[in-house]
Amino acid sequence: MKKSTILIMAGAVFALASCQKKDSETSGNSRADSTAAPVETQKANSDYKPAFAGQTRITSVKSAMAYEGKVLTSELKNPWGITSLPDGRLIITEKAGTMRIATTAGVLSAPITGIPAVNADGQGGLLGIRVDPDFEKNRMVYWVFAEAVKDGNLTAVAKGTLSADEKKIEGARVIYRATPAFASNLHYGGRILFDKNGDLIISTGERSDTITRPQAQQLNSSLGKVIRINKDGKPVAGNPFEGKTGAKPELYSYGHRNVQGLALHPVTGDLWEVEFGPRGGDELNRIEPGKNYGWPTITYGIEYSGSKVGGAIQQKEGLEQPVYYWDPVLSPSGITFYSSDSIPEWKNNLFIGGLSSMHIARLIIENNKVIGEERLLANEGQRFRDVTEGKDGALYAVTDQGRLYRVYKK
Repeated sequence: MKKSTILIMAGAVFALASCQKKDSETSGNSRADSTAAPVETQKANSDYKPAFAGQTRITSVKSAMAYEGKVLTSELKNPWGITSLPDGRLIITEKAGTMRIATTAGVLSAPITGIPAVNADGQGGLLGIRVDPDFEKNRMVYWVFAEAVKDGNLTAVAKGTLSADEKKIEGARVIYRATPAFASNLHYGGRILFDKNGDLIISTGERSDTITRPQAQQLNSSLGKVIRINKDGKPVAGNPFEGKTGAKPELYSYGHRNVQGLALHPVTGDLWEVEFGPRGGDELNRIEPGKNYGWPTITYGIEYSGSKVGGAIQQKEGLEQPVYYWDPVLSPSGITFYSSDSIPEWKNNLFIGGLSSMHIARLIIENNKVIGEERLLANEGQRFRDVTEGKDGALYAVTDQGRLYRVYKK
């Protein structure tokens, strides 16, 4: 063989290897071992079969690098939402109706006052939180809370200005209410984030009761929905049901049970959510505008009583399949995609706070499919309520038991 031919072939092999390495680094993967057992070993609640391979109980992965989960403080009171301030500190909601600012060393501020009263019964309270993309100029904070009104309770969105001394919220006002209200203290949803255009994405629940459950499928109701509004609480122009008779123009997607996690993929910009199933059937979905995500018509879960949900259907034309589901449940709450270069192995992976499962789930996602799952901090015995990426490239997580964790590379 001629020397030139050998050199060409060697170059091609090197280029292919480089390309494969680049693809792996871009997706941020610990490459999944297809022979590794799933992280879930418990018996499923149902005998339902997935719609496609890899929709549940995917192969397990393990982070190659050593990481640590450090407790920064245990003095929070039922924290629910956490997000970063521009200077890297964290602002946290507490369920009973207070906000606190925390340094990345775990030093907590006094409770911030000026927040409208919340209904903290059951699953209610002060819920998700985000700061304005222009916070450094306007100091505006947005949050979701459970509000008691004449006809029951509902999911509400408010905004206000954090005072210069950081002791109170000034000019707080409600900008959106998810109607109808209902006399239940369950399934408020409650997450909030800003999209790339500076509009707000909000999640709601269908309030749990069998009476309200069908409203997840009804376009004249805000229950069981993902909602898109502007900073004043008005529907965003171009929403998928704009101009449709009998439909609320703020609706973005529907057919949800109780969405407590929202995040935007750092590369594609796609909106992802997690929501609770009943017994089994917790879901991860990639949200597309106007799509119907099936609850309660289709589900991979069963009733808490052990009976079937509705017609016990898992697939139906026109209804979206979850990208991934869990049975038994993860009890998924807050989520975040990891975008920092600090831990290349985790880049673009999704991290999910697990409540009854008591761990943070790490999912590797490629081409909109889950290809690997890992459990972090599973020995801590904590209900992880929310997780966010800090400005320093660490993950910060809060637990129902009052802890603030920093998860970082050793």
